[in-house]
Amino acid sequence: MTVNILIVEDEPAIQELLAFNVQQCGFQAVQALDVASAMKYINNALPDLLLLDWMLPDTTGIEFARRLRADQRTRNIPIIMLTARTEERDKVMGLESGADDYITKPFSPRELKARIRAVLRRRVPEISEETIRSAGLELSPTTHRVNAKGISLDLGPTEFRILHFFMTHSERVYSRTQLLDQVWGDHVFVEERTIDVHIRRLRQALEPSGLDGLVQTVRGSGYRFSEK
Repeated sequence: MTVNILIVEDEPAIQELLAFNVQQCGFQAVQALDVASAMKYINNALPDLLLLDWMLPDTTGIEFARRLRADQRTRNIPIIMLTARTEERDKVMGLESGADDYITKPFSPRELKARIRAVLRRRVPEISEETIRSAGLELSPTTHRVNAKGISLDLGPTEFRILHFFMTHSERVYSRTQLLDQVWGDHVFVEERTIDVHIRRLRQALEPSGLDGLVQTVRGSGYRFSEK
C-alpha cells in the first residue's frame, strides 16, 4: 500500500530534507510551500499523514490544523507539527490544535522516522506491514496472503483491502460510503452498492473455513467485522 505524506514547509532546504527522509521510510512524499498549495492537494485526495510546519507564509500551522479538524472530511488526517518553539505552552498549544505529535527543530532523521511510524501505527493501523491475526485469520500485508484456520484464501485485491481494513478496525460499524472512502479513497467515485458485491465475494472466500460470519451486516447502517 502506497503511503502518501504531505509535507507543508515553507523553507525549501528543510522541505527537501523532510521529503528525503520520508522517502527513505518507503513512503511517497508530496510537497507544499504554503497552506493554499496544501489544500489543492487535499481537495483532490486525502494524504495518509501531514507533516505541518508551525510558521507558514499564509497562515499558521496551528490555524490550519484547527481548520482540518473542524471539517468532517479532513478531521481524521494524522498530523505531526514541526516547529522551533520548545516551550511547554507551545507544545500544549500544538497538541490542543489537533496535532497527533509535535517535533521541535532541529530533529534527527531517526526521530522523525520513529514518530511518523508511531503515529501511523496508532491512527492508520492498516498501513502497518505487520502480520495481523484475529479470530482464526492471519493476514500478511507484505505477501498479500491470508490464511483462515490454516486454509489459504484466494482473495482479489479489493477483497484483500476490505478484509485488511476490517481486521484493523474490528467491532465498529462502517457505512458503505465510509468503506468506499477507506478502501478506494475519497477521491474515487464508485457506486455505493459496489461494496455489497465485494463483501459477498469476501464472505464466499471465508465460507470453507466457517469464518464468513465474521463479516456482519448491520441493517440500516452498514457492515462490521466482529467475533461476537
